[in-house]
Amino acid sequence: MIRVAIVDDHDLVRAGLRAILEQDPLFQVVGETGDGQEAIRMAAALTPDVMLMDVHLPGGLGGLDAAETIVKDQPGVKIIVLTQYENREYIRRAIRIGARGYLLKSSVASQLKEAIRTVHGGQRYLHPSVADELVDLV
Repeated sequence: MIRVAIVDDHDLVRAGLRAILEQDPLFQVVGETGDGQEAIRMAAALTPDVMLMDVHLPGGLGGLDAAETIVKDQPGVKIIVLTQYENREYIRRAIRIGARGYLLKSSVASQLKEAIRTVHGGQRYLHPSVADELVDLV
C-alpha cells in the first residue's frame, strides 16, 4: 500500500483527489492540508510515502518552499508537485529542490495514479507537456 498525503489549498480539490485514490486499494490517504507549514509538520508526523504538493498555498509558505524543507528534513517522503502551472521556473525549481514528479491538474485519474506508483517506485514522473518544457530548457 502506498501512503499518500495531499497538500492543496482548495477543499474541493483535496476531496476529489482523496476520492480518486481511495477507490484503489493500492493507495491510502494518510493526511491532507491546505497550508505549507502544516504540510511540513504532517510530513514529519505521518511520513507518507508520497506527498502531492500544490505550488500556491496561503499563509506565506508556498508549496515549493514547503517541498524543499520536506525533501531536506524527511528524505523518505517523495514529493510530486501537482499544479495547474506549466511555468518553466516552477518546473526548474521543483526538479532542483528534489521533487520526484511534476503533474498538471489537467491530468486524468490514471495519470495521477501512474505518477504516484512511478515516484513511489523510485523513478521520476513528469507530465508529458512538462517533459517537453524540460527538454526545451536543456
